Formats: sequence, structure tokens, C-alpha cells
Amino acid sequence: MNISVIGSGYVGLVSGVCYSELGNNVYCVDKDTGKIEKLCNGEVPIYEPGLQQLIIKNTKNNKLKFTTDIKKAVSESEIIIIAVGTPSLSNGEADLQYIETAAMEISKAMNGYKVICVKSTVPVGTNERVQKIVSTYYKGKFDVASLPEFLREGTAIKDSFNPDRIIIGTDSLAAKKLLIELHSALCNEIIITDRRSAEMIKYASNAFLATKISFINEVANICEKVGADVIEVAKGMGLDRRIGTSFLRAGIGYGGSCFPKDTKALIQIAGNVEYDFKLLKAVVEVNRNQRLGVLDKLFQALDNVYGKTIGIWGLSFKPETDDVREAPALEIIEKLIELGSHVKVYDPIAMECFRQIFNHPAITWCETAMEVAHESEALCLLTEWNEFVEVDLIQVEKALARPILIDGRNVFSFDQIRKTGLAYYPVGRPVFQNIKSEEVL
Repeated sequence: MNISVIGSGYVGLVSGVCYSELGNNVYCVDKDTGKIEKLCNGEVPIYEPGLQQLIIKNTKNNKLKFTTDIKKAVSESEIIIIAVGTPSLSNGEADLQYIETAAMEISKAMNGYKVICVKSTVPVGTNERVQKIVSTYYKGKFDVASLPEFLREGTAIKDSFNPDRIIIGTDSLAAKKLLIELHSALCNEIIITDRRSAEMIKYASNAFLATKISFINEVANICEKVGADVIEVAKGMGLDRRIGTSFLRAGIGYGGSCFPKDTKALIQIAGNVEYDFKLLKAVVEVNRNQRLGVLDKLFQALDNVYGKTIGIWGLSFKPETDDVREAPALEIIEKLIELGSHVKVYDPIAMECFRQIFNHPAITWCETAMEVAHESEALCLLTEWNEFVEVDLIQVEKALARPILIDGRNVFSFDQIRKTGLAYYPVGRPVFQNIKSEEVL
């Protein structure tokens, strides 16, 4: 098939590349000439494992092209996929200006029947809005379908080729047939529904996953007070098939471009129809407060952070991505600096992305994990990169000025800690201070 993907951000680029890998002819379209030039040269503007190799392979096979010429791309395609950004407005509502602009530009380039798919995460009713815009400028036949994505940053290629389900929102038999044909090689679970339900499935899915994260973090906070271990609690819960093990890992909360934006947007969607989504509001509040638990643990360990050097491992919101949007590290580091700390930071991939968003004279940008640990008075693990998970904790203890480790992702076991003299502060588990660490402190 011939496909155009409008918008070469995270979702659009990954989707376009994976469609080309399936043997389709794909145009990835973007207004950013610098981005398109880089992509044409095999450079990737985002970090996603495996993406660059697929780009190079499929551009060489002439299955994948990058362009700023939307008219050419649309005119040569049967399927047009809108994957532009829908950032949050100040009230939490999704900003649809890029969707509307894309719809208008697509309509002016139409030269026959096309299926226009909205893959961007959009409020309920947006597909109808797109149809209205296109029909204003193009009087021929076309269909608009909802095609929500469910990609996870860091595993987006794997998710694209092994989806749990494909959701297609359409009442058109022609669009249904074309989109089933496009996706049939990927998944047997292809769900056809109306467009509004498809739009809602995306928001509801992310909101539910965010709810699971906030729930287990609330449980973790109680575990700390009663002396239970949230890892054992989550394991016992997860073995119940009705609950499952995924997203029951306690830590410092969710971040990134999806969960924070989509939870706020769904709260706003509910508000627009005069419904108070109390549960989801609580989920957002719990997540906001959870990341500040790192500061509580630092005060517990040090009494005061003023004038102290605090080491930070991990800046991205999760491993295997350079995305620092809504990353817990942003708020934690900003708060530490406000309280008078000097902060040493390191991340294997996300250093430059973080620096572009937040830079300060009180931050020392380190080149290795051990450089961060050296002479720091406490070390905080905020992102569970393998480099940190597999570190030699005895060497970390030797490098630190005071042997204090705050584990915001619960990556270390008590057996590992017992071999060291570290004072260990995990999330939702008992603080571990062995005799050796108490003598040092």
C-alpha cells in the first residue's frame, strides 16, 4: 500500500518506519526542514532502540521517504495517517491546532478516494471534526477513521510488530477493509468500533495504567509506615489473574509525554460534559506528590540538604529513551537546588535533552555514573537504566562521601545491600542500615 504519515515526531516516525518494514511504500511528512534533512541522511532526532537501523534499511530499499511536500505525499497515497502533536493547553485540554492544520492541508492535496486516519491521541469527537474540515475543501469521496496508537517509548518497535490489539474506529466498509488488510499481518485482535469509542479507548487505557501506578505507590507509602515490603505485596497481588503484574512496580511515579498529558485531558473531557472525574484527579495528585518522596528520604538520611552535594542517576522518565518530558528528575533537581543543594547528574542518553529544558550553575554534568557518586553525600537513583542496575555497589560505597543510597525505582535487593556498608532507602520497603553504614554515619 501507499501511505503518508503526517508528522514525524515520535509516533509518526516510528509508525511510518514500521509500516515500511511491512513492505508498504511510506512517505513521512514534516514541516521541519532540518528534521527531514537529518532523516534523509539516516540521522534520527529521537532515541529509540532499533529505529535508525530500520530507517537506513527501508530508505535504501526505497520503501521509506521523508519529505516536506505534503501535496506530493497525499496525492500518491491511499491511506493518510495524521500523527501530529496534541500538546496540553493550560487547562489540561488537548491542543488541536496541529490536527486542524493537517486536515486542511490534506484536503487541499486530495485527488481521489483516501482513508484519513487519526493516530494522534485526540479528544472524543475529533475524527468528526477532521471530517468536517476535509469536506469543506474537498468534495470527493473519502473516509476518516480513528487509529489510536499504543506504543511504549523504549520498546516502540517491538510494540509496533507485536501489538496486543489494533483498534479501528470506522463505520465505513471500504475503510474497514483497507485498514484490516494493512494490519492483518501484525495481530489477530483487530477490534472494529465506532470512532468515538476508539478515541475513548486510548484515553481510558492510559488513564487506567496511570491509576495502577498511583495505586501501588499509595500502597508503598502505607508499607513504609507499617513495615511491609511493597515488592512482596505487589507480587502477591499480581498473581491474581484479575489484577496482573504489569504496572504494579512502586517508585517515584510516572512521567513522559503520554500519561501526564492524557490523564489531564480525560479529566478535562469529563469536565466538558459536566462530570467530575474524582478518581483520576486523585491519580494525578498522587503522582505529583510521589516524586517528592525522594526529598523526604534525603531529609531522613541527612537532616538537611542545604550545602550538600547530591548525586542523581537518571534524567529520562524511563530507561531506553531520551525523553525527559514530565520526568520526575526535573522536579526533584529543581527542588534540591531551591533548597540549596549542589547536584551532580548523569544519564546514559538524556543529558542533552535535559540540559535544553533545565540548566543551572548548581548542576555538575558528569560523564559517568561513578563520577556522580564520587564525593556525593547521597546518591539518588531516579531512572532504572541497566548501567545503574548492574553497578558494583561496593565501589559506589567507596566513592560516596557518605554511604547513602536513595533507590527511587527499587532495583536493588536487600541481599545486594547487605554486602555493602550503604544506608539504603527504597520505596515502600524498610530502610536498610547495617552496622557498617551506621558506624560511618
